[in-house]
Amino acid sequence: MKRLKQTFRAAALAVMAGFITAAGASAAEPRKVIIDDDGSGIMQWMLLQSPDVEVLGIAALSGDVWRDEAVSQALRAVEMAGRPDVPVLRGAVWPLLNSEKLTDRWESLYGKLVWKGAWMKKWVEPTDQSAPPYHAPDVVPDLPWGNPHLEPSDEPAAVFMIRMVHKYPGKITIMATGPMTDLALAQRLDPEFASLAKELVYMGGSLNPQQMRDSPGAAQFAREFSNSPRREFNIRFDPEAASIVFRSPWKKITMIPADPSTATELTRSLIDRWSAAAPAFAPMLKKHEPGFPLWDEIAAAVWLDPSVVTKKEQLYIDVNTQFSAGYGDTLSWRPGYQPDLDEREEAVIRSIDVAKLEAMIGRLLARPVPARHAPQP
Repeated sequence: MKRLKQTFRAAALAVMAGFITAAGASAAEPRKVIIDDDGSGIMQWMLLQSPDVEVLGIAALSGDVWRDEAVSQALRAVEMAGRPDVPVLRGAVWPLLNSEKLTDRWESLYGKLVWKGAWMKKWVEPTDQSAPPYHAPDVVPDLPWGNPHLEPSDEPAAVFMIRMVHKYPGKITIMATGPMTDLALAQRLDPEFASLAKELVYMGGSLNPQQMRDSPGAAQFAREFSNSPRREFNIRFDPEAASIVFRSPWKKITMIPADPSTATELTRSLIDRWSAAAPAFAPMLKKHEPGFPLWDEIAAAVWLDPSVVTKKEQLYIDVNTQFSAGYGDTLSWRPGYQPDLDEREEAVIRSIDVAKLEAMIGRLLARPVPARHAPQP
């Protein structure tokens, strides 16, 4: 009997040890993320350099630049991070309905837009920042920090994201920091897409940003909101896609609107400091134009370390898709006031700790680039 009790006790201890080991393994499991963006740089590196994050892939679509140029940037970004193992996927070239001609028509009726991304020919007013060179969708300009040697995946971005959420149900964060076209296509292709993801974190939309810095660049980007506080480029580029995404059955949505970005700025001193601490990324960092807010970097930081948030609230969010003066504007309601047309409640980030954000970026960029994936010279 004594021997039998000892056997049972040993078995029980073994089972308990197994549970503890499994729990420990689960706790150590990397956080899985797919990046969907219209350009590449600091935000992607923050996630690629995070030791507890597994970037499953980077999807590139049109927005700030055309899709193929964004793909080229993403390929070079993963090379510089020493991560050629991370696939780069081709996303959408065109918005669902919006177009350059429709945007020109809108401007003739309702006034000039500050930023038009791939459709941008010139700034409306004199600025310190140069406008991106205007070109056709199939033209890929040489990158100032060197062209990539890698090739993108043949799998379409929307198909890749669908495949991944089925492979890792409930475990993948979608980090969207460009227009929402890829996500809308994925949701329409597979109605289970949003529900199988862990969460959506996105940079886009605008509520009521205020000027927080006095430099010319920061003042310019804040000035656009003084008369149009609900207009933001990522959503305005493809409003219909954004509305589809915001009505999809995500388990959790975190919105980083333009509001906290007006307190941030990519200054020359930050560029110099980060370049000195992170030589692997210095070629691209040194080519960054100063004066732009840290839009996408805020989204990555909020996901990596929520303590960077100093103010947030819960709101229901949608987009105005009527071709009117408010086309592409952000719509928001406090709980109970929403129309109840499948809008989703979102955690909306209103302000952040800027010093903590800047320190986080510097710390992550300074981490060693993986030796086994050293970038090509």
